[in-house]
Amino acid sequence: MLAILHPNTALDSEEYRQTMHYLENLPNVSVRVHEVQGATQRLTEIYLLGDTKPLNKEEIEALPAVERAIRISDDYRILGRHRDDRRQSGFTYNGVEFNQSNLNIFAGLCAVDVPEHVDMMMQALEDHGEVCTRMGAYKPRTNPYSFQGHGKGCLPWVFEKAGKHGIKVIAMEITHESHIEEIDTCLEKLGRPTGVMLQVGTRNTQNFELLKAIGRQSTYPVLLKRGFGITLNESLNAAEYLASEGNANVIFCLRGMKTEAGQPHRNMVDFAHVPAVKRLTRMPVCVDPSHSVGSREQSPDGILDVMHATAQGVIAGANMVLVDFHPKPEKALVDGPQALLMNELPAYLEDIRLCHDTWKKRQAIYQRLKDNTPE
Repeated sequence: MLAILHPNTALDSEEYRQTMHYLENLPNVSVRVHEVQGATQRLTEIYLLGDTKPLNKEEIEALPAVERAIRISDDYRILGRHRDDRRQSGFTYNGVEFNQSNLNIFAGLCAVDVPEHVDMMMQALEDHGEVCTRMGAYKPRTNPYSFQGHGKGCLPWVFEKAGKHGIKVIAMEITHESHIEEIDTCLEKLGRPTGVMLQVGTRNTQNFELLKAIGRQSTYPVLLKRGFGITLNESLNAAEYLASEGNANVIFCLRGMKTEAGQPHRNMVDFAHVPAVKRLTRMPVCVDPSHSVGSREQSPDGILDVMHATAQGVIAGANMVLVDFHPKPEKALVDGPQALLMNELPAYLEDIRLCHDTWKKRQAIYQRLKDNTPE
């Protein structure tokens, strides 16, 4: 069961103390408190775990600090959608809103290489009014001799350039909990010129100790990529690991499934799961067409496969796009052959917005159908 307190309930108030005293003394029930900071108000959610079937919903709602109570299912207890659940989806971070209705584009370098390329990429994004990017400092690689990323050495100049160009959020993969401290220390030293969204790569989707460590901090939101060889349910439960530790500011990323059936693409594009994830959970959903397709091949219509894949995800309701661009792909240290070119950025952004507008129009069509269908 979930008890949602009245907005902005003070944790030192008498109402809160009375409510917690009652809940903490329920037999065979443990209590877990989550703070949810929205754009205009703070919500406190109290999860009652254990033998909750005998609990009376009306009695819980009668407690002085409780606004309403919700019976929740076992699946995705924190991030999932539940009956009579009117909780908000998404969050705001560093002035950028992430929810299941809007769209944010994270175009950038799969792996940071040299300051010149980072500056060129961020300048192009600034010129087009974009405030988010992807920049990989830590890169897990299949081959131990491949480039592993510059690590903390590149953080100062990446963050400084982000501040210079008005970039508010950088999606940056981490592979060890020590990277959280490295990022936080560097940002604090520089006066926090930008923000970071911690990215969990597909290889670490079931690295549960890393997930717990990321979940224990609430400073940075998380982008969790689907595991490339596990079920959707297993990947969504990985996201629940993050939330169960306290950080529910999670975006779920579809990046393709590893299977020979996906050829000639690098992975089997799984963007049909965009609406499924939005139905099952309250998480915003991201698509990564670059790592799904893995090439710059194009169809006879003159449109690159990666652009078609992007359109499929966005027109199905994706809320974020994570995509590789590079000023000079031939010099890229990671995944250069799949990176889009700088002169393709304007058309790509226009295409994405066209698809997002089409998704909104599709919504309107089916809303009219629902409104005109007799009950």
